[in-house]
Amino acid sequence: MTQTEFTAGIGLYCNGTARFMQCPMDATASGTSPMIQFHSIADEPTSHSSPVCIVARSQRHCYGDGKPGDFPLAVSPSIVLHVLSSCELDPKDLAALEATCTFFSKPASFAPNFALSLPELAAFDMCQKRAMFKLMKQEEQECLKQRCGGSWKLVLSYILVRERNSSRVIAGPGHSIVITTNGDVYSFGANCSGQLGLGDTEDKFKPCLIRSLQGIRITQAAVGSKRTMLVADTGSVYAFGKDTFQGAEFFGADDGTNVITTPKIVESLKGVFVVQAAIGGYFSAVLSREGQVYTFSWGKAEKLGHNSDPSDVEPHLLSGLEDVLVTHISAGNCYLLMLAYQRNGMTVYSVGCGLGGKLGHGCKNNKGVPKLIEHFQALNFKPVAISAGTWHAAALGDDGRVCTWGWGHTGCLGHGDEEYKAVPTIVERLSNVKVVHLSTGEYTTFVVADNGDVYSCGSGEPLNLGFQEDDEADNADFSTPSLVDSLKTLKEKVVQISPTNASYWLNSEMGQPGQPHTFALTESGKLYGFGGGIKGQLGVKLHEGLERVNTPMRVPLDLR
Repeated sequence: MTQTEFTAGIGLYCNGTARFMQCPMDATASGTSPMIQFHSIADEPTSHSSPVCIVARSQRHCYGDGKPGDFPLAVSPSIVLHVLSSCELDPKDLAALEATCTFFSKPASFAPNFALSLPELAAFDMCQKRAMFKLMKQEEQECLKQRCGGSWKLVLSYILVRERNSSRVIAGPGHSIVITTNGDVYSFGANCSGQLGLGDTEDKFKPCLIRSLQGIRITQAAVGSKRTMLVADTGSVYAFGKDTFQGAEFFGADDGTNVITTPKIVESLKGVFVVQAAIGGYFSAVLSREGQVYTFSWGKAEKLGHNSDPSDVEPHLLSGLEDVLVTHISAGNCYLLMLAYQRNGMTVYSVGCGLGGKLGHGCKNNKGVPKLIEHFQALNFKPVAISAGTWHAAALGDDGRVCTWGWGHTGCLGHGDEEYKAVPTIVERLSNVKVVHLSTGEYTTFVVADNGDVYSCGSGEPLNLGFQEDDEADNADFSTPSLVDSLKTLKEKVVQISPTNASYWLNSEMGQPGQPHTFALTESGKLYGFGGGIKGQLGVKLHEGLERVNTPMRVPLDLR
């Protein structure tokens, strides 16, 4: 709910009757308690009422100098606090209440924090609803508050950035993971290494509940080549599939590494409260609730901020970010993007392989320690979301604009050519579109507009872009964003899009090179998939001889 909606009216229940009230924004400026004007409710005469009683009630003044029907906010601040917390107001709206109404800016005198205002208390209450915050010790909560800028509203903003960047549906290379609103996990697709977590290595052609996780609420997932990581609301990390955090196939033949077919807690992370995991082509990374980033493997020659053997499975704290509060991470094939929280706007850091300019620093050099991408300031671009594709990257601004950079093969950057961009560059073809969500794959970029329309560009696999006619798509130009008509015809508002984000050739061991797939989640909770599906990664079994589909197919799951 926005501040406008809140100040337009609040529903209270008085004596069992719901009543609607309006609040003038600064009635306290004159030194009086602000009044909430109830809508008139006509008295209905009963067998026990008389006209005299009705007139007497209408003249009764319950609150000093107030008029009949007035309800002073100061009389029941606890009710107001409950409404503020229940309406899930945005931190910016809570701040606006403080700035425009004296009643909301003064101390609310609630124990034990007597000096906090009602919006501050509401923000604290909303933070307490999140397990990552609720399970913190008081001193840890205070430390996070100071790192965020000294306000519970800012802590809430930090938490919400992570939540809004979270994805419930992941289209991995050959297998898929879906998380329900209750925290249950379904998996389907290729399972040669037990990456579905179902206790076996048989491919699954329909969504299967990971029953061994029942009783554990999963909040986030990361999917890589033949491996999966899940994050629980308690901060624990579970992993299954190939028993390694890096792609052993890149460093020599598979030596028979053990596989894990059921979720197993990652012991080396037991001392870290993890809120997000990410898997790249060469490494894995996790983000702690305190905003610190840990990486596994590929640390040789300090490619990811630490010097270790490529097969190292111990987490290492990423150096160079000591004073940075990271709120979201996104892994490409050989690099990592980090969205950092600041009270006056987000910033983006990058580390890893710089070939193709995908680190966004104006060069192709590798970076062993994270470096701030400074070019956003020159564009007056305030990032709120990031997506690290396999070889290129994208960012969403708070004004709905989109930036892309990195390798431009097949036109995946959306600039009308295939040239690489070494710094973030505005996608001008989306200037008339208010983008609210974006996602990148291998040479593929998807964006979702505020009206639910989906646009895409790039990719040498047209079917992964969701276009209807295969023959026409082969000769079409995908170097600028185009409306995905096959999703438009569903008459559903899309809220999230998830393409496969891994090199196609990683799947060659499963007999399906070049078969990425994509999921689209709608506002009503329906899930659709298109692209490669030979291993069951679309959640349905395709007809014999059919390896992929270009028309979105309904996945038999309800995610409402």
